[in-house]
Amino acid sequence: MKKSALVMMAVLPVTLLLTGLNGCAGEGEYEAMPFPEPVPAPVREGTKPAAPGMEEPSSGGDVVIPTERMIVRNGDISLVVEDVANARDDIEQLAAGFGGWVVNSNIYGEEEEMRGWISIRIPSDKFDQALVELRALAVRVTSESTSTQDITEEYVDLQSRLKNAEATEGQYLALLEQAEEVDDILSIYEALSQIRYEIEQLKGRMQYLEQTSAMSLISVNLTPAVSLGPLVSPGWSASESLNAAIRGLTTFGQGLGTAFIWIGILSPIWGTVLGVTYWRRRRRKKTQQTS
Repeated sequence: MKKSALVMMAVLPVTLLLTGLNGCAGEGEYEAMPFPEPVPAPVREGTKPAAPGMEEPSSGGDVVIPTERMIVRNGDISLVVEDVANARDDIEQLAAGFGGWVVNSNIYGEEEEMRGWISIRIPSDKFDQALVELRALAVRVTSESTSTQDITEEYVDLQSRLKNAEATEGQYLALLEQAEEVDDILSIYEALSQIRYEIEQLKGRMQYLEQTSAMSLISVNLTPAVSLGPLVSPGWSASESLNAAIRGLTTFGQGLGTAFIWIGILSPIWGTVLGVTYWRRRRRKKTQQTS
């Protein structure tokens, strides 16, 4: 096997070892726990040291720790308002005024029974002010809750893992320049694809944490101040009710007349049955009396 393949075999175990050490370091307090020093790679007999520029992956000791904690703030509030539709529009304008946007919204029901909900994202530094203005839109607040989550530790851990992954990628690229055999080149390409996939995942997660900590989510439930239905159902008419009653009576009369017609037509049958039954009962009574 060529020298390039042997170099890669010597470097790869160290890379995996350093990545695992940095992942464990993320479980503690980053300000107090120093990152471990790199461990020198074992050199097999008959192999040469790594070429210049092929240093071990960084241990993450120079990862920049955020000066401020990364806090995710979310809120949930239920409001009783005079008009649900108008309140929804006011909340949309409030979110836009703070530099945020509407995540989703829904309104259902009609007139006094109309209800709805809306979710907005606003800058985290406007979170408390937004809650104050939301309360001002309501007749009363029926419930309110807020939650916070500190994601600083996870973000720093991702930074460390990303730095090591990028250092590993650089080593693979250096090995690729030195590789001559087709098998070695294909193996390095496969390893590069895996490490680049991991880098994209880490960057995507970091971007998500940055966005969620910068923009707070507030969910608002909207209920009308008057939720009783009208005393008279919409569209009710006395004349229409009278006509419906007359139609019902006519239908009943028609059905009754039809029943009498059928009874008359079938009278020979049911009359014969009733006559035979009556005759047998009379005969039975006379028999009992004579005996």
